[in-house]
Amino acid sequence: MASDPLVINSRITLAGWELTEQFVLAGGPGGQNVNKVSTAVQLFFNLMGSPSLPDRIKENAAKLAGRRLSKDGVLIIEANRFRSQERNREDARERLKELLLEAAKPPPPPRKKTKPTKGSVERRLKEKSGRSEVKKMRGRPAGD
Repeated sequence: MASDPLVINSRITLAGWELTEQFVLAGGPGGQNVNKVSTAVQLFFNLMGSPSLPDRIKENAAKLAGRRLSKDGVLIIEANRFRSQERNREDARERLKELLLEAAKPPPPPRKKTKPTKGSVERRLKEKSGRSEVKKMRGRPAGD
């Protein structure tokens, strides 16, 4: 249920009251059941207003969410892969967890500038002079 807390990792846990679920009719396979039962799940999570997440993770998650993030800062995840309401609910919560885990990854280390090796510089210059000689040979012969 939405009232169950969602454990993201050892340091981040979302309280149940932060998650809101809404069930809607889903298309796709399911026969007549698809017209009668609301099996698709819309999971709402107020990303920008959540007290459980640090600011860095909120910013990263907002970038990752893209169009799934509303102007109000609410993340909307729709799950309708499965025919049952319970499996779609688990799928939506799992997708939210994956998004937040991706946002919680540490930033990559800064790139260290390196200089080309002496040998690579010499090879490049030798190749350039070789190409220059080839192109000089293409011209008209000098009239002596």
